[in-house]
Amino acid sequence: MMCQREEVTEEGLHCCRPSIPEPPSLPHSSAPTLRASPPPAAMQINPAYVESGVVLAVVMCVHMAVWNQHSWCIVALFIQAFYVQHKWDRLLRSGGAVFQFRPSANSGIVPASMVMPLLGLVLKEKCSASGNVYFERFSMVVTITGMMLALFLSLIALGITRPVPTNTCVIAGMAGSAILYTTKQTLTVSEVIEVLEVLLIFVYLSLIVLYLLPRSFTPGEALLIVGGISLIVNQLIKRSLNLAEVKGDPVNYFLPVIVVGSLLLGVFFALLFCFMESETWVSSLFFHMMTAVLGLGILMPWLSLFIGRHPLMWLLDFVTLNDRRLCLLGYWLFLAAVATCVVLHQNYQRQAGCKKHQASTIVRKYFHLIVVATFVPGLIYDRQLLHVASVGCLAVFLFLEYVRYFRILPFGQLLRQLLTLFLDERDSGPLILTHVYLLIGMSLPLWLFPGPCAPRGILPGAGGLVPYAGVLAVGVGDTVASIFGSTMGEIRWPGTKKTMEGTATSIFAQIIAVAMFLIFDGSINLNSTYSWIVGSISLVAMLEAYTSQIDNLLLPLYLFILLQL
Repeated sequence: MMCQREEVTEEGLHCCRPSIPEPPSLPHSSAPTLRASPPPAAMQINPAYVESGVVLAVVMCVHMAVWNQHSWCIVALFIQAFYVQHKWDRLLRSGGAVFQFRPSANSGIVPASMVMPLLGLVLKEKCSASGNVYFERFSMVVTITGMMLALFLSLIALGITRPVPTNTCVIAGMAGSAILYTTKQTLTVSEVIEVLEVLLIFVYLSLIVLYLLPRSFTPGEALLIVGGISLIVNQLIKRSLNLAEVKGDPVNYFLPVIVVGSLLLGVFFALLFCFMESETWVSSLFFHMMTAVLGLGILMPWLSLFIGRHPLMWLLDFVTLNDRRLCLLGYWLFLAAVATCVVLHQNYQRQAGCKKHQASTIVRKYFHLIVVATFVPGLIYDRQLLHVASVGCLAVFLFLEYVRYFRILPFGQLLRQLLTLFLDERDSGPLILTHVYLLIGMSLPLWLFPGPCAPRGILPGAGGLVPYAGVLAVGVGDTVASIFGSTMGEIRWPGTKKTMEGTATSIFAQIIAVAMFLIFDGSINLNSTYSWIVGSISLVAMLEAYTSQIDNLLLPLYLFILLQL
């Protein structure tokens, strides 16, 4: 008898189970046909379908609240994006896409295509209600720009798909015709030119980013990130050419200048280090010198044109305005030191262990808790200081990532070793962007709010929770879902690795967080909008369970949109 396999008995000993000889096979004519029963229908659910269903629910909520020609165009855009997403997914599986996109994820066209149009639409309604005509027109430009960028990405997929998908082309053509007609009816010539400028910047910037950073983004993530950067670049150039019309809070100009400066720095050195070695002291000296020249010689004077004085002097007066700001800064520095200690401790465990050590999901969620502890006091006591601090932290994160990516001496290789421990499947490209996405996702609602169209004082209804959208969706919801789902979850959502227990505890934890914010933040007055808040949180929690995109970006934006209604 041959040993088929080893088993462990109750006494803990290994025993050898003898193999049982198979009976002789019957003739083909008399052998019964045995077919494996197909898996249950629930197990065959495509997660992209559920993800699209959740996004459709959000689209219909906005459509029912706004109900104008732009909302109808967004519905048409969703239909064509749903068809085009499957073409993109097929291209990614077959390797027929032009660039290398992030593996182990779908294209994400549907959720990404809806973000900018929906965001512009809800902001337009807020500005229209407050009587701010300038920002109402700007929000309309944002809506049309988002539609045009999504249509452009759809045309790329249809152009490289073979054989040509006739039905999808017809649907995309009908949606595109409706959007173009609406653009002609609602935008002026100068606004149409502005949309085309953003589209042109998007085309060139996409070619550069996707070529230099392969496997870092899905098509949807590229649309969302590069499209947002293109809009920021265009607005900064436009306002720089019309300084006489520049007005508003100086705090709002830090973000676009930092984004454009970081983009210029990254593209310049990425092209430069294609022709020279980056791991030398000469390259290190040149890198730091050029960074100083860009910051002190270009960005500082550029920023001074918007705020009317030297940025460093303005920042010094801003930080030392009162003792509360100094206390908040000291508290945030302490949390930064705690986060650094967590990174060093985890790397020490990896070096001391006898096998390769990798940070678990729970360990990575420590940083979510640290960010929550950072943002909540700032949102309650001083949102302007938190705005400036988050922009400065973004600049530091991007600079350190450049140092790590280019292996700039003396800390480039050290950062590479320290951060490799916290990699997950989403960091498949040359950049490590998970911590940057976390910061951006928590900060986006703050950067977009209150804006010039928000009423002063206590905000009625769910609008008071809009600045907390990042904290709720990412800091509380995503963290609790990951911890409870990975430790106690048993029932999985069909087609995903996420568990129902994780989603349920995520919703429950966010409701508790809303109650805590209501107690400590006097600017929140929910009135009778509790059911809408719970429904919005539940929709975003379902999106977190089924999306394969960067949830740190998508979830805060969708919750931000829903809470604005």
